[in-house]
Amino acid sequence: MTKFHVITGGMGFIGSAVVWEMNNSGIDNLIIVDSPSTNNSWKNLVNIRFADIIDKNTFIKKIEENKINYLIEGIIHMGACADTTENRVDYLLENNFQYTKKLATWAINNNCRFLYASSAATYGNGPDFADDEEKIYSLKPLNIYGYSKHLFDIWAYRNNLLKQIAGIKFFNVFGPNEYHKGEMRSVIHKKFYEIMETGKANLFKSYKPQYKDGEQKRDFIYIKDAVKIIMFIYKNKSINGIFNAGTGIARSFNDIAKTIFSILGKKENIQYIDMPDNIRNSYQYFTQADVKKIRSAGYKETFLSLEESIQDYIKNYLLKEDPYLKPFA
Repeated sequence: MTKFHVITGGMGFIGSAVVWEMNNSGIDNLIIVDSPSTNNSWKNLVNIRFADIIDKNTFIKKIEENKINYLIEGIIHMGACADTTENRVDYLLENNFQYTKKLATWAINNNCRFLYASSAATYGNGPDFADDEEKIYSLKPLNIYGYSKHLFDIWAYRNNLLKQIAGIKFFNVFGPNEYHKGEMRSVIHKKFYEIMETGKANLFKSYKPQYKDGEQKRDFIYIKDAVKIIMFIYKNKSINGIFNAGTGIARSFNDIAKTIFSILGKKENIQYIDMPDNIRNSYQYFTQADVKKIRSAGYKETFLSLEESIQDYIKNYLLKEDPYLKPFA
């Protein structure tokens, strides 16, 4: 009997890229779990192959009633609300915390591989970005999104489940298939279109004296590198716990804007604007993944540099009519 892999959030940015990566390895016995929306994320399905697609509420009901009709080998849980400005606490707790608990419990009870998406937002302002589970109670997320992710990490740790399941703390992932995310699109996607349309790039002013305007730094990781980490951990069932998915190198927003101007052959024109009040107190000025743990687990792939990643994104996707990941591309 065929065993299937479940990808929750499979219509979304990272989820559809996971399917793309699995397709490239010749795997298409995949079940996509997601919810209908009006943001055109369905377009991410066009260039990928899978066996079935199920609404997320229908799927979790089948999980709760133990009425799954497929033999499931593993679940890659990328489905969640990823809007860092979302402030409905009840929604985030149900969608990001309780839903994940139900999936993880079912997977463990059914001897099923379970990998889930955590977030670098759980680290707050750091300054320690080490994926050390023993330090989990010291983390202070800055918003309810980060806290909803942190709650599941804590729950898994308290219940001694991190020896059986794997979580990935994604830093700033960017690349094809993110077009539908609105304000949650990467700064690379936003600045590309802004520069193309206006000839300038607006970046936030800094409100901390140790950072100049535009010199706020994040660990930006290309989607193609992020899915390699996912698949490395997913396939190696002995590798469990929480792992960072970042490059280990923080780069500034100025670096991003200058790289885009250079690739497009346009004159640099960077302007600094006020940061909105609603994010000013929860803004992360610096993130940088500690990658020692994933390296010690045996991950040997070299990360693309920021410049290499942006060039691939712009030249092979954003400047083409079809900006989506394609199988075997």
